[in-house]
Amino acid sequence: MRKVPAPGEPLDLIDLKFLPAWVKEDWSVARHAGFEGEDEQAHWPREGTDRRPRPPRHRRDAEKTRRRHDRGERDDRKPLERKDRKRSRDFFPAPRQASTPPPLPQLDVHFLPQAAAFENVAAQIKTGAAAYSVYALARLFLQKPERYHVRIKTKDATPLFRLGESNAISTNRFALENSAFRLLREKFYTTNVTLHDPIKGDFNSVARERTTGTLLGPTNHHGYQPQLRRLYEQRFSRRLSFTDFQRQIEIVSDLALVEQWKEEARKVITFTTQQEEPPQTFNAETEAERHFREKYLPALISETAEAEIDGVTSRKLQDRGIARLIENAWSAEVRSPSNMMQELAGRFRGAGLQIFRHRKGMLFVSPIRLKAIDETAVSDSVRQILDTLRASPRINRKELAEKLIGLDTEVAEAEKTKLALASDLHWMIREGHIIEFNDGSLDLPRAKPPKKEAGEVAAEQGAATPTATTETAPATTVATAEESVVAAAVTGDSNDASSVIPSRAANASPVPTEGSRDETSDGTSSEVLSPIIPSRANTASPARTEGHSRVSECA
Repeated sequence: MRKVPAPGEPLDLIDLKFLPAWVKEDWSVARHAGFEGEDEQAHWPREGTDRRPRPPRHRRDAEKTRRRHDRGERDDRKPLERKDRKRSRDFFPAPRQASTPPPLPQLDVHFLPQAAAFENVAAQIKTGAAAYSVYALARLFLQKPERYHVRIKTKDATPLFRLGESNAISTNRFALENSAFRLLREKFYTTNVTLHDPIKGDFNSVARERTTGTLLGPTNHHGYQPQLRRLYEQRFSRRLSFTDFQRQIEIVSDLALVEQWKEEARKVITFTTQQEEPPQTFNAETEAERHFREKYLPALISETAEAEIDGVTSRKLQDRGIARLIENAWSAEVRSPSNMMQELAGRFRGAGLQIFRHRKGMLFVSPIRLKAIDETAVSDSVRQILDTLRASPRINRKELAEKLIGLDTEVAEAEKTKLALASDLHWMIREGHIIEFNDGSLDLPRAKPPKKEAGEVAAEQGAATPTATTETAPATTVATAEESVVAAAVTGDSNDASSVIPSRAANASPVPTEGSRDETSDGTSSEVLSPIIPSRANTASPARTEGHSRVSECA
């Protein structure tokens, strides 16, 4: 027995716990030191065993702690052997990784402007004189699904199936067949709804499917089991077992839902064929779908290499792979609508509109062809407008008027100057000498490198010739008749070179010639504007010339 502690000794709190007697014993004293051999085993209750005595739990914990400290820090431990690592993986399996989504089908997706929307935009551009950014128009078409179509092309060996002439497409033929009746039911069958007599009886609850909210009726009604089986075959048989489907049925005690079920149960839906003589009538949807699969479906499913669907349908496709592929392509196209811009540029050119580059090479569309202006044959007012826009590009009409009309100008003179400025500006915009953008800003067309004179071209050709001879030019040199004459004059075949080189007066002739065509900023050729407005030096009056007034009035 344990000795009672002296009055000054601290109490052992282990006595306050209800623990086994062997825990309370004092193990610090060697109690079995006088026994040897097999007499030791007489003190253990289990006879016939050769197990060694187990120390108490608190001693085992102390030994584990001591061994842990003896091993040292974790970094000094030796790595586990291959056998031990394998055993540790067996006891501690790796966490389950999230299932990866199925790969997307290998298809090419292109976005096209919707025909009616494009015609409306082209008509609005033609009615005015403003230039619009093709980039902004492309994003405008992609903003809503009603404004674009989606063209899908097969790539590699990916099949693409289409349901008749509809927009239903899929890479899985079986999935397309399952949704065919629901998509084309109104085209092949006429749905008739008739009302029967109200259902009699008192019902306190009704069965309802959780996911769809479909009311199946009370469980003690004679139509509950057929309705349950019909709903399972129509909507859940392809992805759930009947037992799992029954777990989704709940019983709701609501009198309002009971009355709603009674009204729905009165309706009897029949399906009548539209393309058969005599027509057939089916009392159940499953019978009509079975007839559709046997009669029409084999001829409706076709494999195609390319399909075009509208944007609204592209967001409601049953094939999740194609739907996700279109969504990713749409997000990338909105960020950089290069494909839509190319499609719009080609269609705008086909509609008679002009495509040109401006502002760091951006594409713009305008109903007016840009033309260069000969500043040596224009009036002072026109030259002032050109100089102002060259010094301050992208200003609007109000800012241009403020720069050209001083603050100290009289009211009558200011009004007269405003009318003249409006007339000149209207004429220059219509002729393509000034670009007016849809935001109201004004700017000059992009400057082109100066063209070389005919004498310079001939001099270069002469310098390329080793000796001045009268031999025929090489066959690889392609030149016009005028350039050939100039080359001959330089090499000495002509005595009077001044009679061959065209003068500025000849170039200023209003009659267009083959060599008087220039390229616009978009690469197309256009006639160089003849100097219709005479210069100030050719007129006796310092005011606006008569010819300029006639042009302004016509504009």
